[in-house]
Amino acid sequence: MRSVLALLQFCTSLPLGRPVEFEYFARRSYLYPIAGYVIGGIAAGIVSCIGSPVVGAAVALAMVLILSGCNHFDGLLDFGDGLMAHGSREKRITAMTDRSTGAGAVAAGIIVTLLAFAALQNTAHLPAAILTAEVSAKVAMSYLTTLGPPFREGIHSYFRGFARPWFLIPATLLALPLFLLPLPRVCIALALAVTAGIAAAMMLLARHLFGGVNGDVVGATNEITRAGVLLLLAIF
Repeated sequence: MRSVLALLQFCTSLPLGRPVEFEYFARRSYLYPIAGYVIGGIAAGIVSCIGSPVVGAAVALAMVLILSGCNHFDGLLDFGDGLMAHGSREKRITAMTDRSTGAGAVAAGIIVTLLAFAALQNTAHLPAAILTAEVSAKVAMSYLTTLGPPFREGIHSYFRGFARPWFLIPATLLALPLFLLPLPRVCIALALAVTAGIAAAMMLLARHLFGGVNGDVVGATNEITRAGVLLLLAIF
């Protein structure tokens, strides 16, 4: 339970009392999907009372950002700056880790948010869709934490130091309850396949651009996976 509490204190802005030792979660980063169930579950419960798909989609996305403290969204913005920077690998890393917000960050935030918003309001079952997307996003974070080589010391390298290849198995198993949701099982299966694909693509892209992965890349993967899964669910 200490590991779960440490996870929720790291991934959410919920008032959960006295801080727990961070290492409890770092040693079990395969628990990431649990945070997806909590964040996505709260958002799903709220939007289930909203009749308008447009308003529901806006509220759902607002809730997942607020409940996560916008930490992963901040990683997306930083990743956008690094992605759009010109020049050497060092210049891209500098752009990504700089505290200022550039045009690349704004573009990344707008594009990913608009895609997620447009997709979510066109899904057949909005509460189930936001829950599926949020859990999938956390599965992708666990995959990247387990497999992504760090390019510098930081929060990701700390997590990576405790991660083991077998972490991929429990992280995936924790997503299986999604098959109980009122969505076609083939859609859930495809969502998990897309999750793995986005995680792999982000890791390869990060290694090419920055020489490895950091916390910003992992956070960006969360946001991009959510949008990608929502697009899939809207299409099918």
